[in-house]
Amino acid sequence: MRYRHSLAKGVLFAVCAMLFQFGMTCSQAQAQAQDEADIALLDRTSRAFTSVVKKAGPAVVHVGVEKTASRGGAQQFPFDLFNDPFFERFFGPQFRHPDVPQGRGNRSFKQQAAGSGFIISSDGYILTNNHVVDGADTITVRLEDQREFKAKVVGTDPQTDVAMLKVEGKNLPVLPLGDSDALEVGEWVIAIGSPFQLNQTVTVGVVSAKGRNRMGITDYENFIQTDAAINPGNSGGPLLNIRGEAVGMNTAIFSRSGGYMGIGFAIPINMAKNIEQQLRTTGKVTRGWLGVMIQDVSEELAKQFGTQNKRGALVSEVTADSPAQKAGMLQGDIITAINGRGIDNVTDLRNRIAETSPNTAVTLRIFRNGQERDLKVSIGEQPKNLGAQAGSGSGSSLDSMGLSLQDLSDVLARQFGYEKDQGVLIASVEPDSIAARAGLSGGQLIEEVNRTRVRNIKELEQALSKNRGAKQVLLRVRVDGNSRYVVLQSE
Repeated sequence: MRYRHSLAKGVLFAVCAMLFQFGMTCSQAQAQAQDEADIALLDRTSRAFTSVVKKAGPAVVHVGVEKTASRGGAQQFPFDLFNDPFFERFFGPQFRHPDVPQGRGNRSFKQQAAGSGFIISSDGYILTNNHVVDGADTITVRLEDQREFKAKVVGTDPQTDVAMLKVEGKNLPVLPLGDSDALEVGEWVIAIGSPFQLNQTVTVGVVSAKGRNRMGITDYENFIQTDAAINPGNSGGPLLNIRGEAVGMNTAIFSRSGGYMGIGFAIPINMAKNIEQQLRTTGKVTRGWLGVMIQDVSEELAKQFGTQNKRGALVSEVTADSPAQKAGMLQGDIITAINGRGIDNVTDLRNRIAETSPNTAVTLRIFRNGQERDLKVSIGEQPKNLGAQAGSGSGSSLDSMGLSLQDLSDVLARQFGYEKDQGVLIASVEPDSIAARAGLSGGQLIEEVNRTRVRNIKELEQALSKNRGAKQVLLRVRVDGNSRYVVLQSE
């Protein structure tokens, strides 16, 4: 053993002596070897990205649309469609028409816009965003190999911003669909699309967050947030994992400049799959319906209802003759799980009920009077006139100041020690909002708006309408048995 050790030392000494003759120390040699290993690792990573793009690129398409628009020359639209920043967020500055006709009378002209999409079947079915093709007269799809096809709309779902197109083709390249539920925060992702009309643009980043909602982009939101650069024109294109599977559909960006600022949003592909299957089969989307008005469980509400768990959705009203009423659900119940899987908040419950097929039996875990119990519910079909009704919040113009309001039901009045019709309950307050900075919080009661007595949300809105456009709102709020005035100043 001593002999081997001495021999190893001798060999190392000889190698170092030889390196010294060439002007290199042992430590320098080790550093060089590590550098080469690091470069090799980066090279393999780069080749992996290249491989993904080569496989996925042919199935990513440019979607060009042409719309007929009209505008009177002497009278401006109250809502300037062609210069509104909402559309620039998706289409970019090119969405503005450079030569809007002037003069009296209505005139029509062609409006062009563009987005992206990806092929999901070899016979020509394509997924893209609804806002890309909404109102289009003609749709042209261009592949990576420059082939062009006229496309028709199979169906759209504005509530999730998903649309399905069909082109007449055979043996077209197909992008495999992955599992967005398995996606992890921090995982590498790749975006491919046509930002600013630049076809087949590739950007790389990571998953920044999952489950982003209440962004005001669509009615049903569960976005993947990514820092892979997404710009106007990327809308409808795929967000890929490192296996080359589509795990999301790029939809929108957060931007103060109209361009990339490191925050992009993609529809999870599992949500798009559900929509796609219904659009392909029936051309429309049918959603599940429970029949309750719900709100998030704030810390104050949790205390009032005797629970330490702030997750779930509080039932503030049960619709007559609804699946929830037939199952025995009551005002004041807190829904905490569906089929054993926990509920995070109102948005989580809404999305999962909506994705459940009508006539499906589910088990809801509820918290009532200090105890948990299970309710068996047969999910109904969402009424057509329900539209995008969220069932949470008030729809009040105070929402923009961070307030979510609720009429006082008998149950809520008893829980908080108020009288029926005493005022409007503050259900929750958005963190760091105008209302939060003014010291408002959930469980407090608004009794006056601009010195006008209010007993429900309808009266509150009527009081607000008298000073429409004012930047200040004066509230009288009851807190811990006492009332105080609060001024909300819009920003």
